[in-house]
Amino acid sequence: MKRILAITSAFAASCLFTVTAFSQGSTPAVASKPAKAAEPAKPTPRLPDGKVDFGGKGVWAPIWVLDWADKKYVEHPVEVPFTAKGEELYKQRRSNDSKDDPEGYCLPPGVPRYTGTPYPFQFIQLPDRVVILYEGASHMYRQIFMDGRKHSVDPNPTWLGESIGSWQDNDTLVVDTIGFNGRSWLDYVGHPASDKLHVIEKFRRPDYMTLEYETTIEDPLMYTKPWTTNFQVKFRPGWDLLEYVCLENNKDLVHLGTTAPK
Repeated sequence: MKRILAITSAFAASCLFTVTAFSQGSTPAVASKPAKAAEPAKPTPRLPDGKVDFGGKGVWAPIWVLDWADKKYVEHPVEVPFTAKGEELYKQRRSNDSKDDPEGYCLPPGVPRYTGTPYPFQFIQLPDRVVILYEGASHMYRQIFMDGRKHSVDPNPTWLGESIGSWQDNDTLVVDTIGFNGRSWLDYVGHPASDKLHVIEKFRRPDYMTLEYETTIEDPLMYTKPWTTNFQVKFRPGWDLLEYVCLENNKDLVHLGTTAPK
């Protein structure tokens, strides 16, 4: 099914003045129509056991969160607590306009960045796991294990890490992730992450159309203490995930001075 965006055209209202040869009257006042009351938000959908259902006939469509610490993109500005190494790497990336961003080479955005890329995603909730399907980058899927297991002692390093989920209550899905390969960036502006990255995410759905997302980032190599950021993602009813092959038409490789991903 094709995704169709509605485009609204703006029209200017014309004013009609009546002029007669015999009299000149004032233009009669026209009563304005009362503003249409906003429709109440549809309630949060729930599974038979009472927990939030993050699914539905549609997708979650984030804005492009370029900077996970900037008030232009997130709910509250964050003073990022860099270590000396983290700040040096961040400034280097800013100075060269993020030319080495792995996502520009069609590599996975990683966690938590995937939630802030401008590509839709969907949740699939199973009894023992939650699966997130991502349209963007490498068309990846993420498994969040909900069967009570603990983290591996020495997890295999990957782009998305090893995610263990639990319900804080029926309204909040908490996801704890470690085991990263240290190759992803936290965002486009270059906030760094290492293989010591530890991410705790909270997903909530206060109404049908809104996903509240919060993430706490801990990385002792890059930051002196954990820091938290949050933003909302809107639901797009009727949309489907589309086929998207990043490398198929990636013009950035030429601009970045290479012909292949790093």
